[in-house]
Amino acid sequence: MPDSLKTRLARGDQVMVFAVGRLYHHNLVQLLGMRGGFAGFWIDHEHVGLTVRDMEIAAVAGRSVGLDCFVRIPPTDYALVTRCLETGAGGVMAAQIHSAEQAEEFVRWAKFFPRGGRGLNTGGYDADFGARPPAEFTAAANRDTFVAIQVETLGAVEECDAIAAIDGVDHLFVGPADLSQSLGVTGDFMHAKCIEAIDRVSAACRNHGKTWGAVTPTPEHASMLVEKGCTLLSPINDVRLANAGLKALQTEFADWFPQ
Repeated sequence: MPDSLKTRLARGDQVMVFAVGRLYHHNLVQLLGMRGGFAGFWIDHEHVGLTVRDMEIAAVAGRSVGLDCFVRIPPTDYALVTRCLETGAGGVMAAQIHSAEQAEEFVRWAKFFPRGGRGLNTGGYDADFGARPPAEFTAAANRDTFVAIQVETLGAVEECDAIAAIDGVDHLFVGPADLSQSLGVTGDFMHAKCIEAIDRVSAACRNHGKTWGAVTPTPEHASMLVEKGCTLLSPINDVRLANAGLKALQTEFADWFPQ
């Protein structure tokens, strides 16, 4: 089985991921995995609200082509965290975090005793559908589950060092769209305010031995991120892929598309 995203990031690999949400289909996951270049993907439950069955099939499709995955969710529902993990996703990512205290709560939702209070159920994929002894399962889950915290609010920027210091937070993930909105420069991802916030995230992760990643809209933006220590880049999602493909075809067949 290929290494997980958590393992790849922990050893310092530079990884590329994609996102699925509004146009999700398991064949798309497999297609992108077969084309190569991606280490994994994330499932956007925050904006789309995929079902447990959708997430289970996405995780299966990913594993069939060697891709690990994690699920982005709002930090509003303890039970949703454990349901995502039981589908076979390798981890969870909290969106719209505003404080280190809120991030700590999310970690506790994702971890079993003694680190957290996740409810024990061995009937999911992550416990081999009941085949793993409970103590073995909980220890492995606490060790291997990937937990990421998005930095996209003013509160998360202000407390990013404290968030990175939390035991059980593996990764900080910059959401440039909401970050720019929070800073009052909506859509200007290379604005000095956004870059200053990214510098704070980079320093926090460096200080506490954590990794960080980001959605990136352009090669220029991606280069800036990597120069500052970003090791997980997310340059594309399903909607952006469809738009890019359509634009490429309209250009290639310009003589036949109405101008």
